[in-house]
Amino acid sequence: MGVLTAQPLDRVLDYKAPAGGCWKGAYVEVPLGPRKVLGVVWGPGQGGYDVAKIRSVIRVLDVAPMREEMQVFLEKTGSYTMTPLSAMLRLATRAPGLSDPPSMRKVYRRGAGLPDRMTDARRRVIAAAEDLGGLGLTLNELAEAAGVTASVVKGLVTSGAILEEQSPRDSAFPRLDPDYGGKELTADQHAGAEALRAGQRAGRYETVLLRGVTGSGKTEVYLEAVAEALRQGRQALVLLPEIALSAEFLTRLEARFGAKPAEWHSGVTMTERRRVWRMIGSGQAQVVVGARSALFLPFQNLGLIVVDEEHDTSYKQEDGVLYNARDMAVLRASILGAQVVLASATPSLETWSNAESGKYKRVDLTSRYGPAVLPEMRAIDMRPEKLKSDRWVSTVLQAAITDRMAKEEQSLLFLNRRGYAPVTLCRACGQQIACDHCDARMVEHRFLKQLVCHQCGESKPVPTVCPSCGAEDRLAAVGPGVERLAEEVTALFPQARVAVLSSDLFGTARDLKEQILKIAEGAADIIIGTQLVAKGHNFPKLTLVGVIDADLGLQGSDLRAAERTFQLMRQVAGRAGRAEKPGIALLQTYQPEHPVIRGILAGDEEAFWTAEADERRIASMPPFGRLAGIILSGEDLQKVFELGNFLARNDGPLRQVGAQVLGPAPAPIARVRGRHRVRLLVKAEKSVALQPALRRWIAQVKLKGDLRLAVDIDPQSFF
Repeated sequence: MGVLTAQPLDRVLDYKAPAGGCWKGAYVEVPLGPRKVLGVVWGPGQGGYDVAKIRSVIRVLDVAPMREEMQVFLEKTGSYTMTPLSAMLRLATRAPGLSDPPSMRKVYRRGAGLPDRMTDARRRVIAAAEDLGGLGLTLNELAEAAGVTASVVKGLVTSGAILEEQSPRDSAFPRLDPDYGGKELTADQHAGAEALRAGQRAGRYETVLLRGVTGSGKTEVYLEAVAEALRQGRQALVLLPEIALSAEFLTRLEARFGAKPAEWHSGVTMTERRRVWRMIGSGQAQVVVGARSALFLPFQNLGLIVVDEEHDTSYKQEDGVLYNARDMAVLRASILGAQVVLASATPSLETWSNAESGKYKRVDLTSRYGPAVLPEMRAIDMRPEKLKSDRWVSTVLQAAITDRMAKEEQSLLFLNRRGYAPVTLCRACGQQIACDHCDARMVEHRFLKQLVCHQCGESKPVPTVCPSCGAEDRLAAVGPGVERLAEEVTALFPQARVAVLSSDLFGTARDLKEQILKIAEGAADIIIGTQLVAKGHNFPKLTLVGVIDADLGLQGSDLRAAERTFQLMRQVAGRAGRAEKPGIALLQTYQPEHPVIRGILAGDEEAFWTAEADERRIASMPPFGRLAGIILSGEDLQKVFELGNFLARNDGPLRQVGAQVLGPAPAPIARVRGRHRVRLLVKAEKSVALQPALRRWIAQVKLKGDLRLAVDIDPQSFF
């Protein structure tokens, strides 16, 4: 029999079946050299070997076998993204201890008692246990979640505040009730929900764009599709773009279905990841809420995939296996005969175009839920403003914030730059402090008292003298980040309660969740945030959104700059006026006449997408043409460029299909972690079968030394 392993061999290996027999799709443990590794029976063996030398499968694992559709999905995804099948299998088996036999374990959960003496550490343990809603954790996991030692947890066991119990290592998730907590829908929502329910009842493949203005209640509509999938006995997967959104969303699903669903993302403990993987495969978890990698879980009967905020760039995996979860969700559903719901207020141009052509169905929600109305949008022309060089809040925006504070309403200031300042400059020699390992300026994070490289994560203390010329007291922070903006706002509004929402300021997702809940309850007058605030948060008292630099995303030559700026500005503006009080969004810009800024203010999204589509169509750019990025890297820049020039000169396989090679050229970020990076871009007509030509093209080179080559099909960014 042929067994595929997750080892980097890129071929199926022949093994003898064990004494009890085996079957296609079975997860097995096999010998590979001196090691025992996990594998999947992929099909019959290749043969042609001395049978006496073929080693035997050690054992068949006690887990549900891989379904045929999953094998097909991994093969097709690997073929499309030009990824070795072994790497695809690694994606599908990213759970620890799959080869461990069933066993019991000690778990700890919240009890009814309270300790005689309450300390801050004990309070954190109790809060962490309550957050789990009855889910048990191991001793170390609960201690880690609370940020305490194991002895603190054990001390709470004696008081009954924490219960210690024996539990199966992998237990089924509670059943979800599709009729438990449904809300009354508006006429708009009811029509949309019925369209999605009808698709579920039909039981065949379809992709639906669920487009609704911000605050229209898209979530309640697609949860009706989840409920219908449950009624039909099928599983559902909801993909979210941000881990920080999952806690609030899980609570919402618990209120809707009477129990929490399974959760899958990098913040989930290893023990829980193993449980989710096994229960999904055996059909004992009905709904999974997760990040993009949840798409590779071994569902037994998947009937629905929801991609929430489908336009979000975080659905594109930018390292390792380069795939777009939105597109691969459509692929998996087409293999299964399942329904895909792509939900967004500002859909990607690819999805909008597919809906326009009739390839996808379209459901529109045109009004906000309840009494809320869409915010008014205005531009603030910054050219006449006479601000000092270290100030960024205009007089118009300052007056608007003052007015909101008088009314006890909240204001949000949006700036898509983390840290204090993007550049630290020496005024003596002009040197900008750069990362030692990357071609990137280091960003000052004053709250952390560190300079941080946002490419590789390298950090160092903020220097007191220039590392280039040695001058003292001549280093200056240039440009604003959210921390610097917070400093300015505190000076302008000394009585205001200011909160900063930026991913780098919170140690855990739970800390971020707590801050968001406090803000929603009115604990801040002015919120300052990065794009984190644009994603799904609801602040009832928020009536003013001020965009500090609306031009920021329009800089550079990114193919999708206009589209992404439009999406981000509309999403951020949509945070205002989501309750009874009307909202307003003010965009500070030095280019009020720019077509994107005019499109944002006009609110005519269909006109914007039509114009953007026309430009892309004329240039034969995605979604009306095909692109593939080739990223070459190595420690020796000359050797990397020599490899790029060789490929550019020997482009015959690509010219045969009418494809064009652009480059080589240094990547915009030309050095990361000490490795030089060079890019080539391959452009072709939409009808071209590009991957076979790419395989023939890159097969001409044999990588030597530390040279690396990565292929990015349908690149979303060009860093």
